Amino acid sequence: MFTRHWPGIVCLIALIFMAVNMVSAIGRKSLTNDEVMHIPSGYLYLTERNVRLNAEHPPLAKIWSAMPLVFMKLKRPVTGNGAQTDFQNYTMASAGEFWEPNRDRFQSISYWARVPPIILTLGLGVLIVVYSKQCFGPRAAALSVVLFSFEPTMLAHGRIVHTDVPAALGYLSFFFALHFYWRHPGLRRASILGVVTGLALVTKFSMIVLVPILFVALAILFYRARRRNFSRGRIAMHSGVTVLIAVLVVNAAYGFQHSMLAAPDAGWVEATSPFLFSRWLLLFKTFSHLLPTYFMLGLHTTMLHNKLGHPASLLGRYSLTGWWYYFPVAFALKTSLPFLIVSVSALAWALWRLIAKREKVFLVFVTAIAIYTALSMTGNINIGIRHFLPVFPFLFILGGALLDRIMRSRQRRVLAFAGALTALGWTGVEAWRTYPDYTPYLNQMARQHPRWYYLSDSNVEWGDDVRDLAHYLQARGETSVRAALAGGWATLGYYDVQYVDLLPSPGKQLPATRYVAIGAGFLNGSTVPRNLRDAGGNPISEQQRVNWFASFRNRTPEAVFGNSIYLYREN
Repeated sequence: MFTRHWPGIVCLIALIFMAVNMVSAIGRKSLTNDEVMHIPSGYLYLTERNVRLNAEHPPLAKIWSAMPLVFMKLKRPVTGNGAQTDFQNYTMASAGEFWEPNRDRFQSISYWARVPPIILTLGLGVLIVVYSKQCFGPRAAALSVVLFSFEPTMLAHGRIVHTDVPAALGYLSFFFALHFYWRHPGLRRASILGVVTGLALVTKFSMIVLVPILFVALAILFYRARRRNFSRGRIAMHSGVTVLIAVLVVNAAYGFQHSMLAAPDAGWVEATSPFLFSRWLLLFKTFSHLLPTYFMLGLHTTMLHNKLGHPASLLGRYSLTGWWYYFPVAFALKTSLPFLIVSVSALAWALWRLIAKREKVFLVFVTAIAIYTALSMTGNINIGIRHFLPVFPFLFILGGALLDRIMRSRQRRVLAFAGALTALGWTGVEAWRTYPDYTPYLNQMARQHPRWYYLSDSNVEWGDDVRDLAHYLQARGETSVRAALAGGWATLGYYDVQYVDLLPSPGKQLPATRYVAIGAGFLNGSTVPRNLRDAGGNPISEQQRVNWFASFRNRTPEAVFGNSIYLYREN
């Protein structure tokens, strides 16, 4: 019985391991920097239908995460003064108004809001199994899901409230639905494609890339319909149904709200895009009957962010607009070595099978990887490997297919089998030895320098080790700490330790504390704010900014928490 069903048993065991791993980790890890905003935004959308909050991210992932909170009878914040400020400041204020009256339930809210993302991550694993099995067989599916379940990057981001894993699920679901609609066009499959497309669009704004992909694919299918003995009229009807359903799903996610931008938000658009303000307003007004206004505002914020760039660091270098090779390098450092070797080999193998052997089954996977890789490499937002997550599921599937092919090899079968098992075992060892500190994970190639030297931002620090810092300080009788931490500014106080900002306003005297806590991103320098001023009130240079905490870089910390927070004793 085991011999006959072992691929399914392996899939089940791998996903159970992943579930237990993530559930146990969320009880030990504090909220990340962005979750402080995402959780209240999702809750207030469910209870007040407020789409202005956190408008730079679509609502679906936040709504999904906030569902358990509706049953917790939380104290409702007062958010009526949002008409006086733009959506970004409104989001910050509303988050504080949400957390403070529910201070005594901070940890239970944090825990239960993270359970739905874990369920969604497991759903991504199930889809990997289904898709891989359809294309390459049950053993390849089992190997794919093992790679998925043990990969540190997935274990880090699969347990938090954010848009990255939902976007990966949306991206894979889109190509899965498109693939099977293309093979056998039908109204039911066209409808499913429309639903999947709409859901993907409201997971993350980068998923707007699916719109041109969908139109190109449908246009090619329409053009080739007669060669495949399909009716062009029927394909056209299917295309219309797909687009209509996708638009309806997007509208449903925003509660069918089509009112114009609030005055402060229109002012924000004018301040950030003064030369294009009139065009943007015309665009909002023209399409507001078709798409939710705040969906379009979110697209605008994403495009603006990409245009302006984001402070980033790579291998000791700094840039505002990033590097075209950032994500390949980040991928090489942030993935476990066995998965890196398997995925690169699998991609090369898939290209060879597609080009030399004309095996069309690889076309979807290679195309999906190529499109999102090109999109990522041409963007200016280089702040985390999490932005590259939509590529990962396709690499897991190809990696499983390659390992399956190796294990079926007749030449040097024992050696090939041993090599495949070694790769899988190595990934398991990496997951075990790193638990639960997956967020700042770097593989063995990053050994010469501290972690913060190689990468920055959410790659090395994101706030989820604040809890351990607080417990360490409390055990030593400390009630305050001077700090520069991602997320710590918002969450440290809920663990009864006062956060004294190391980056105060000019002229403000910092109170003395026994300890100083600095996050890896701040040691790196890239996450130090760009609006800092020196003691005389003058703007600092870019070199001064990235070296603001340089004096701590060569000091030995008293303690390091989760490889992301460094604690120094001052007296």
